[in-house]
Amino acid sequence: MLAGLVKGVTGMGLPTVAVALLTLRMAPLEAAALLIVPSAITNVWQLAAGPALYPLWLRFRWLLLAVCAGTASAPLLGAAAWSGTVLGLALLGYGVLGLTGWCMQVAPSVERWSGPLAGAATGIMAGVTGVFVMPVAPYLQALDLEKDDLIQAMGMAFTVSTLALAAMLAARGEWHASAAGQSLLALMPAIAGMQLGQWLRGRMQPAVFRRCFFIALLALGAHQLLIK
Repeated sequence: MLAGLVKGVTGMGLPTVAVALLTLRMAPLEAAALLIVPSAITNVWQLAAGPALYPLWLRFRWLLLAVCAGTASAPLLGAAAWSGTVLGLALLGYGVLGLTGWCMQVAPSVERWSGPLAGAATGIMAGVTGVFVMPVAPYLQALDLEKDDLIQAMGMAFTVSTLALAAMLAARGEWHASAAGQSLLALMPAIAGMQLGQWLRGRMQPAVFRRCFFIALLALGAHQLLIK
């Protein structure tokens, strides 16, 4: 519910917050398995709301295919032992980027090769930690897209990342009927949190909420690193 509230206010952060909190009690990929259904449905919702699905697919198809390849290759890295450390570093990095407001710029001339690199790195991160916001979200923000195109492009990237993660977990035997049922149950509080977040968005300053959100990510990331 808390993760859904964050997404309702900021438009992002459901799997990031939920995995960060659930890993206080379980392994990152176990937490990710619980979030497949809420992540998939909320991201498809975000994806379908935009105006330019096919043009964005043509532009980012190699990035999205690289996400799938990176996710599929993640188990080969033997990352289970250090998944918590990677998650902690990712949360710290995302929190610092958000608090400082730093935004890189990607020139159109390098997009052809930088997109697949960002996609592959995102897929590996998703396969190791269950979180797929880094580095694809900062990368898409660096392309100077129109607001609606940016939101839809993020929805597309997050949807593909969720489905690729679900396929990888299923192949490893970690996504089965029991996990699917628990994930479906997680959808209800996530949607309730989103509704509450959308209500709050019109009654508070988004900048204040985002600052609290990124400070919380810093704290959760530091906790992940300190318990290792």
